[in-house]
Amino acid sequence: MIATESLSKRFPRVTALDRLSVDVGPGVTGLVGANGAGKSTLIKILLGLSPATEGRAEVLGLDVATEGAAIRERVGYMPEHDCLPPDVSATEFVVHMARMSGLPPTAARERTADTLRHVGLYEERYRPIGGYSTGMKQRVKLAQALVHDPRLVFLDEPTNGLDPVGRDEMLGLIRRIHTDFGISVLVTSHLLGELERTCDHVVVIDGGKLLRSSSTTDFTQTTTTLAVEVTDTDEHPDGTRAVRDALHARGVRTEDGSGLPGAGHVLLLTAQGEETYDLVRDVIADLGLGLVRMEQRRHHISEVFRDHDERSAPQDDQGDRDARDDGDARGGDGGQRDGERKEAVGHDG
Repeated sequence: MIATESLSKRFPRVTALDRLSVDVGPGVTGLVGANGAGKSTLIKILLGLSPATEGRAEVLGLDVATEGAAIRERVGYMPEHDCLPPDVSATEFVVHMARMSGLPPTAARERTADTLRHVGLYEERYRPIGGYSTGMKQRVKLAQALVHDPRLVFLDEPTNGLDPVGRDEMLGLIRRIHTDFGISVLVTSHLLGELERTCDHVVVIDGGKLLRSSSTTDFTQTTTTLAVEVTDTDEHPDGTRAVRDALHARGVRTEDGSGLPGAGHVLLLTAQGEETYDLVRDVIADLGLGLVRMEQRRHHISEVFRDHDERSAPQDDQGDRDARDDGDARGGDGGQRDGERKEAVGHDG
Protein backbone atom coordinates (compact mmCIF):
# COMPACT_ATOMS: atom_id res chain seq x y z
CA MET A 1 0.00 0.00 0.00
CA ILE A 2 2.82 2.39 0.94
CA ALA A 3 6.55 2.17 0.32
CA THR A 4 9.27 4.70 1.06
CA GLU A 5 12.97 4.47 0.29
CA SER A 6 15.54 6.75 1.95
CA LEU A 7 12.87 9.45 2.20
CA SER A 8 14.12 12.73 3.65
CA LYS A 9 12.57 16.13 4.21
CA ARG A 10 14.83 18.94 5.35
CA PHE A 11 13.99 22.50 6.31
CA PRO A 12 16.60 25.23 6.86
CA ARG A 13 17.07 24.45 10.56
CA VAL A 14 15.58 21.00 11.07
CA THR A 15 15.35 17.60 9.41
CA ALA A 16 11.74 16.42 9.58
CA LEU A 17 12.37 13.04 7.92
CA ASP A 18 15.77 11.37 7.83
CA ARG A 19 16.30 8.58 5.25
CA LEU A 20 13.04 6.85 6.14
CA SER A 21 12.55 3.45 4.49
CA VAL A 22 9.39 1.56 5.35
CA ASP A 23 6.76 -0.69 3.74
CA VAL A 24 3.11 -0.66 4.83
CA GLY A 25 0.74 -3.42 3.75
CA PRO A 26 -3.06 -3.75 3.88
CA GLY A 27 -4.85 -3.50 7.22
CA VAL A 28 -4.76 -0.94 10.01
CA THR A 29 -1.28 0.51 10.51
CA GLY A 30 -0.32 2.86 13.31
CA LEU A 31 2.28 5.58 12.84
CA VAL A 32 3.46 6.54 16.30
CA GLY A 33 5.74 9.27 17.54
CA ALA A 34 5.66 12.41 19.66
CA ASN A 35 4.52 15.67 18.10
CA GLY A 36 7.39 16.84 15.93
CA ALA A 37 8.50 13.29 15.13
CA GLY A 38 7.66 13.69 11.42
CA LYS A 39 4.26 12.00 11.19
CA SER A 40 2.31 14.84 9.58
CA THR A 41 5.21 15.68 7.28
CA LEU A 42 5.24 12.09 6.04
CA ILE A 43 1.50 12.15 5.32
CA LYS A 44 1.77 15.39 3.34
CA ILE A 45 4.54 13.86 1.23
CA LEU A 46 2.54 10.67 0.68
CA LEU A 47 -0.43 12.74 -0.53
CA GLY A 48 1.76 14.61 -2.98
CA LEU A 49 1.18 17.89 -1.14
CA SER A 50 4.80 18.46 -0.13
CA PRO A 51 7.90 17.42 -2.09
CA ALA A 52 10.56 15.29 -0.44
CA THR A 53 14.09 16.63 -0.30
CA GLU A 54 15.44 13.28 -1.43
CA GLY A 55 14.42 9.64 -1.65
CA ARG A 56 11.23 8.26 -3.13
CA ALA A 57 7.80 7.04 -2.05
CA GLU A 58 4.87 5.20 -3.60
CA VAL A 59 1.24 4.98 -2.52
CA LEU A 60 -0.91 2.28 -4.13
CA GLY A 61 1.88 1.83 -6.67
CA LEU A 62 1.82 5.53 -7.66
CA ASP A 63 4.84 7.81 -7.39
CA VAL A 64 4.15 10.66 -4.95
CA ALA A 65 6.49 13.00 -6.85
CA THR A 66 4.64 12.79 -10.17
CA GLU A 67 1.21 11.25 -9.49
CA GLY A 68 -0.08 13.17 -6.49
CA ALA A 69 -3.47 13.96 -8.04
CA ALA A 70 -4.08 10.30 -8.87
CA ILE A 71 -3.13 9.33 -5.31
CA ARG A 72 -5.59 11.82 -3.83
CA GLU A 73 -8.38 10.37 -5.98
CA ARG A 74 -7.82 6.96 -4.37
CA VAL A 75 -6.93 7.99 -0.82
CA GLY A 76 -8.96 9.64 1.93
CA TYR A 77 -7.40 12.11 4.34
CA MET A 78 -8.56 13.22 7.78
CA PRO A 79 -6.42 16.19 8.89
CA GLU A 80 -5.42 16.74 12.49
CA HIS A 81 -6.56 20.34 12.80
CA ASP A 82 -10.11 21.70 12.77
CA CYS A 83 -10.80 22.85 9.21
CA LEU A 84 -14.60 22.61 9.01
CA PRO A 85 -16.89 25.47 7.91
CA PRO A 86 -19.12 26.30 10.89
CA ASP A 87 -22.12 27.62 8.97
CA VAL A 88 -22.95 24.56 6.83
CA SER A 89 -24.42 21.20 7.79
CA ALA A 90 -22.52 17.93 7.82
CA THR A 91 -24.57 16.79 4.84
CA GLU A 92 -23.71 19.87 2.78
CA PHE A 93 -20.03 19.63 3.59
CA VAL A 94 -19.62 15.91 2.96
CA VAL A 95 -21.65 16.11 -0.28
CA HIS A 96 -19.35 18.93 -1.41
CA MET A 97 -16.27 16.84 -0.64
CA ALA A 98 -17.78 13.87 -2.48
CA ARG A 99 -18.39 16.04 -5.54
CA MET A 100 -14.82 17.34 -5.32
CA SER A 101 -13.69 13.71 -5.43
CA GLY A 102 -15.54 13.18 -8.71
CA LEU A 103 -18.84 11.60 -7.63
CA PRO A 104 -21.94 12.69 -9.60
CA PRO A 105 -24.63 14.60 -7.63
CA THR A 106 -26.97 11.68 -6.93
CA ALA A 107 -24.18 9.31 -5.95
CA ALA A 108 -22.61 12.00 -3.76
CA ARG A 109 -25.84 12.46 -1.80
CA GLU A 110 -26.38 8.71 -1.41
CA ARG A 111 -22.80 8.09 -0.32
CA THR A 112 -22.98 11.00 2.12
CA ALA A 113 -26.09 9.62 3.83
CA ASP A 114 -24.52 6.16 4.11
CA THR A 115 -21.22 7.49 5.42
CA LEU A 116 -22.79 9.80 8.02
CA ARG A 117 -24.88 6.87 9.22
CA HIS A 118 -21.72 4.76 9.54
CA VAL A 119 -19.93 7.38 11.67
CA GLY A 120 -22.97 7.95 13.88
CA LEU A 121 -24.08 11.39 12.65
CA TYR A 122 -27.16 10.49 10.63
CA GLU A 123 -29.63 12.04 13.10
CA GLU A 124 -27.56 15.24 13.33
CA ARG A 125 -26.67 15.52 9.65
CA TYR A 126 -28.64 18.71 8.94
CA ARG A 127 -27.35 20.74 11.91
CA PRO A 128 -24.70 23.42 11.31
CA ILE A 129 -21.24 22.07 12.07
CA GLY A 130 -20.48 25.10 14.25
CA GLY A 131 -22.82 23.70 16.90
CA TYR A 132 -21.16 20.28 16.97
CA SER A 133 -19.06 18.95 19.83
CA THR A 134 -15.39 18.10 19.26
CA GLY A 135 -16.25 14.43 18.89
CA MET A 136 -18.92 15.16 16.28
CA LYS A 137 -16.54 17.36 14.31
CA GLN A 138 -13.98 14.55 14.29
CA ARG A 139 -16.66 12.26 12.86
CA VAL A 140 -17.45 14.77 10.11
CA LYS A 141 -13.76 14.82 9.18
CA LEU A 142 -13.75 11.03 9.15
CA ALA A 143 -16.88 10.94 6.98
CA GLN A 144 -15.41 13.25 4.32
CA ALA A 145 -12.32 11.02 4.18
CA LEU A 146 -14.48 7.96 3.50
CA VAL A 147 -17.26 9.30 1.29
CA HIS A 148 -15.57 8.60 -2.06
CA ASP A 149 -14.89 4.95 -1.11
CA PRO A 150 -11.08 5.12 -1.07
CA ARG A 151 -8.78 2.12 -0.94
CA LEU A 152 -6.68 3.75 1.77
CA VAL A 153 -7.25 6.50 4.34
CA PHE A 154 -4.77 8.63 6.26
CA LEU A 155 -6.07 9.63 9.69
CA ASP A 156 -3.90 12.24 11.41
CA GLU A 157 -4.39 12.16 15.21
CA PRO A 158 -8.13 11.30 14.95
CA THR A 159 -8.64 11.10 18.73
CA ASN A 160 -7.23 14.55 19.48
CA GLY A 161 -9.41 16.47 21.93
CA LEU A 162 -11.70 13.52 22.71
CA ASP A 163 -12.57 12.25 26.17
CA PRO A 164 -11.94 8.55 26.98
CA VAL A 165 -15.40 7.46 25.81
CA GLY A 166 -15.08 9.44 22.60
CA ARG A 167 -11.64 7.99 21.97
CA ASP A 168 -12.88 4.44 22.39
CA GLU A 169 -15.76 5.11 20.00
CA MET A 170 -13.43 6.63 17.41
CA LEU A 171 -11.03 3.68 17.69
CA GLY A 172 -13.94 1.32 17.14
CA LEU A 173 -14.93 3.24 14.01
CA ILE A 174 -11.37 3.07 12.71
CA ARG A 175 -11.22 -0.68 13.22
CA ARG A 176 -14.56 -1.16 11.42
CA ILE A 177 -13.37 0.89 8.44
CA HIS A 178 -11.13 -2.04 7.60
CA THR A 179 -13.18 -4.99 8.85
CA ASP A 180 -16.52 -3.84 7.38
CA PHE A 181 -15.41 -2.04 4.22
CA GLY A 182 -11.97 -3.44 3.42
CA ILE A 183 -10.37 0.02 3.47
CA SER A 184 -6.78 0.09 4.69
CA VAL A 185 -5.89 2.69 7.30
CA LEU A 186 -2.75 4.60 8.27
CA VAL A 187 -3.50 6.29 11.60
CA THR A 188 -1.12 8.56 13.49
CA SER A 189 -1.09 8.96 17.24
CA HIS A 190 1.24 9.84 20.10
CA LEU A 191 -0.83 7.64 22.47
CA LEU A 192 0.70 4.19 22.32
CA GLY A 193 -2.10 2.29 24.04
CA GLU A 194 -4.51 3.33 21.29
CA LEU A 195 -2.35 1.72 18.63
CA GLU A 196 -1.82 -1.49 20.59
CA ARG A 197 -5.59 -1.96 20.76
CA THR A 198 -6.43 -0.90 17.23
CA CYS A 199 -3.66 -1.67 14.75
CA ASP A 200 -2.34 -4.76 12.99
CA HIS A 201 1.04 -3.16 12.34
CA VAL A 202 2.92 -0.31 13.98
CA VAL A 203 5.61 2.00 12.61
CA VAL A 204 7.55 3.93 15.26
CA ILE A 205 9.46 7.07 14.25
CA ASP A 206 11.32 9.65 16.29
CA GLY A 207 13.11 12.71 15.02
CA GLY A 208 12.19 11.68 11.49
CA LYS A 209 14.00 8.35 11.81
CA LEU A 210 12.54 4.86 11.84
CA LEU A 211 12.91 3.16 15.21
CA ARG A 212 10.95 0.01 14.41
CA SER A 213 8.30 -1.37 12.07
CA SER A 214 6.58 -4.67 12.84
CA SER A 215 3.26 -6.30 13.62
CA THR A 216 1.53 -5.34 16.84
CA THR A 217 1.77 -8.98 17.91
CA ASP A 218 5.57 -8.81 17.67
CA PHE A 219 5.62 -5.61 19.70
CA THR A 220 3.51 -7.09 22.49
CA GLN A 221 4.77 -10.67 22.51
CA THR A 222 5.22 -12.41 25.84
CA THR A 223 8.59 -12.39 27.56
CA THR A 224 10.32 -14.72 30.01
CA THR A 225 9.67 -12.13 32.71
CA LEU A 226 7.15 -13.14 35.36
CA ALA A 227 5.06 -10.37 36.97
CA VAL A 228 3.89 -11.11 40.52
CA GLU A 229 1.46 -9.01 42.55
CA VAL A 230 0.27 -9.90 46.06
CA THR A 231 -1.97 -8.51 48.79
CA ASP A 232 -0.81 -7.05 52.10
CA THR A 233 -1.71 -8.42 55.56
CA ASP A 234 -1.46 -7.19 59.14
CA GLU A 235 1.59 -9.38 59.62
CA HIS A 236 3.11 -8.22 56.33
CA PRO A 237 1.88 -4.66 55.62
CA ASP A 238 4.19 -4.57 52.60
CA GLY A 239 3.49 -7.92 50.99
CA THR A 240 5.57 -7.16 47.93
CA ARG A 241 8.69 -6.56 50.02
CA ALA A 242 8.07 -9.72 52.04
CA VAL A 243 7.90 -11.82 48.87
CA ARG A 244 10.98 -10.10 47.48
CA ASP A 245 13.01 -10.80 50.64
CA ALA A 246 11.88 -14.43 50.75
CA LEU A 247 12.80 -14.98 47.11
CA HIS A 248 16.16 -13.28 47.57
CA ALA A 249 16.87 -15.63 50.49
CA ARG A 250 16.32 -18.51 48.07
CA GLY A 251 18.69 -17.04 45.50
CA VAL A 252 16.04 -15.59 43.16
CA ARG A 253 16.69 -12.05 42.02
CA THR A 254 13.76 -9.70 41.43
CA GLU A 255 13.14 -6.22 40.07
CA ASP A 256 10.58 -3.57 40.89
CA GLY A 257 8.14 -3.37 37.98
CA SER A 258 6.15 -0.37 39.19
CA GLY A 259 7.53 2.00 36.57
CA LEU A 260 6.63 -0.14 33.57
CA PRO A 261 3.49 0.47 31.49
CA GLY A 262 0.54 -1.60 32.60
CA ALA A 263 2.20 -2.54 35.92
CA GLY A 264 1.06 -1.77 39.44
CA HIS A 265 3.29 -2.43 42.46
CA VAL A 266 4.68 -5.73 41.22
CA LEU A 267 7.82 -7.83 41.33
CA LEU A 268 9.49 -8.96 38.13
CA LEU A 269 11.62 -12.09 37.92
CA THR A 270 12.87 -14.39 35.19
CA ALA A 271 10.85 -17.58 34.79
CA GLN A 272 13.10 -20.66 34.60
CA GLY A 273 10.30 -23.12 33.94
CA GLU A 274 7.55 -24.59 36.10
CA GLU A 275 9.82 -24.65 39.15
CA THR A 276 9.77 -20.84 39.25
CA TYR A 277 5.98 -20.81 39.41
CA ASP A 278 6.04 -23.47 42.14
CA LEU A 279 8.61 -21.54 44.19
CA VAL A 280 6.69 -18.26 44.00
CA ARG A 281 3.44 -20.02 44.91
CA ASP A 282 5.05 -21.70 47.92
CA VAL A 283 6.64 -18.45 49.14
CA ILE A 284 3.32 -16.60 48.95
CA ALA A 285 1.52 -19.43 50.75
CA ASP A 286 4.15 -19.60 53.52
CA LEU A 287 3.78 -15.87 54.11
CA GLY A 288 -0.01 -16.13 54.23
CA LEU A 289 -0.48 -13.57 51.46
CA GLY A 290 -3.08 -13.46 48.73
CA LEU A 291 -2.01 -13.74 45.09
CA VAL A 292 -3.44 -10.99 42.88
CA ARG A 293 -1.72 -12.10 39.69
CA MET A 294 1.21 -14.11 38.43
CA GLU A 295 1.66 -13.92 34.69
CA GLN A 296 4.19 -13.57 31.93
CA ARG A 297 4.65 -9.90 31.14
CA ARG A 298 4.10 -8.61 27.63
CA HIS A 299 6.21 -6.04 25.87
CA HIS A 300 4.69 -2.62 25.20
CA ILE A 301 5.31 -0.33 22.25
CA SER A 302 6.53 2.35 24.66
CA GLU A 303 9.59 0.22 25.43
CA VAL A 304 10.89 0.99 21.93
CA PHE A 305 11.12 4.65 22.95
CA ARG A 306 12.65 3.83 26.34
CA ASP A 307 15.29 1.54 24.85
CA HIS A 308 16.11 4.16 22.21
CA ASP A 309 16.45 6.87 24.86
CA GLU A 310 18.74 4.70 26.97
CA ARG A 311 21.01 4.03 24.00
CA SER A 312 21.20 7.70 23.04
CA ALA A 313 21.19 9.17 26.56
CA PRO A 314 24.77 10.58 26.67
CA GLN A 315 24.57 14.09 25.21
CA ASP A 316 26.90 17.03 25.54
CA ASP A 317 25.76 20.57 26.14
CA GLN A 318 26.00 21.38 22.44
CA GLY A 319 23.59 18.53 21.68
CA ASP A 320 21.13 19.98 24.15
CA ARG A 321 21.44 23.40 22.53
CA ASP A 322 20.91 21.87 19.09
CA ALA A 323 17.77 20.15 20.35
CA ARG A 324 16.43 23.46 21.63
CA ASP A 325 17.27 25.14 18.33
CA ASP A 326 15.36 22.42 16.48
CA GLY A 327 12.40 23.06 18.75
CA ASP A 328 12.46 26.75 17.81
CA ALA A 329 12.62 25.82 14.12
CA ARG A 330 9.45 23.80 14.51
CA GLY A 331 7.55 26.89 15.54
CA GLY A 332 7.01 25.65 19.07
CA ASP A 333 6.10 22.00 18.42
CA GLY A 334 9.63 20.81 19.02
CA GLY A 335 9.88 22.90 22.17
CA GLN A 336 7.14 20.77 23.71
CA ARG A 337 8.81 17.59 22.53
CA ASP A 338 10.09 16.23 25.82
CA GLY A 339 6.74 16.51 27.56
CA GLU A 340 4.91 14.99 24.63
CA ARG A 341 7.33 12.06 24.43
CA LYS A 342 6.81 11.44 28.14
CA GLU A 343 3.07 11.35 27.47
CA ALA A 344 3.62 8.90 24.63
CA VAL A 345 5.85 6.60 26.64
CA GLY A 346 3.37 6.75 29.50
CA HIS A 347 0.58 5.31 27.33
CA ASP A 348 -2.82 6.94 27.16
CA GLY A 349 -4.12 6.09 30.62
